[in-house]
Amino acid sequence: MGAANTASTGALIELADIHKTYNQGQPNEAKVLHGLSLAIGRGEFVALIGPSGSGKSTLLNIIGLLERSTSGSYKMEGKETTALDDAELTLLRRTTLGFVFQFHHLLPAFTALENATLPALMREGRITPAALERARAVLKSVGLENAMAKRPGELSGGMQQRVAIARALVLEPPLVLADEPTGNLDTASSDEVFALMRRMHAELNTSFLIVTHDPRLAARCDRVIELVDGHIKRGEAIKAAAPG
Repeated sequence: MGAANTASTGALIELADIHKTYNQGQPNEAKVLHGLSLAIGRGEFVALIGPSGSGKSTLLNIIGLLERSTSGSYKMEGKETTALDDAELTLLRRTTLGFVFQFHHLLPAFTALENATLPALMREGRITPAALERARAVLKSVGLENAMAKRPGELSGGMQQRVAIARALVLEPPLVLADEPTGNLDTASSDEVFALMRRMHAELNTSFLIVTHDPRLAARCDRVIELVDGHIKRGEAIKAAAPG
């Protein structure tokens, strides 16, 4: 079993003895995760690192309720998720998680404001005045007050990621999962986007789990979880750098 990190009764998410095997029982069976146990507390800012093929994407997909583990327990806000059906998982994902990816996945025909309202549209089936106002407020908070009417093609890479971060935060989820959110940016833009995430984390007390290959950014997180060959190699607390 993998070593538990900061498991506590107040944890936002708790994974216990998580295994993931693809093509189970088949000749091409592949065991990817081997008994992982970890917890992320409310308001934590955590980096997930590890070499290619270590299982980071699989773990992130399980935490993001995008795929199921083969065995083990996964509790979110104290609720066991492994017993939920697909519809219940979809609802839980929409209400508790925000996602930021390496490629922003913004809709090119939509403005920044329209892209930021998409989570509300998916959850409510329509855009309410309150959702629109919230999207405007979040875009303003990420420095895009004057770019709300622009489409992604009119924005720089760093600005596109700002829209993606706003979209992830518009419903104020307790946890944001970020998969290489600066991997497609130059150093200056990477630092800018990372500083923004740290600021939003501090302002909203939202937990962040960030997959990164950049050791500079990992070192600026509150805690680093290192995954090697489907096992947690380390997950100790480290001294947090000042936000930004």
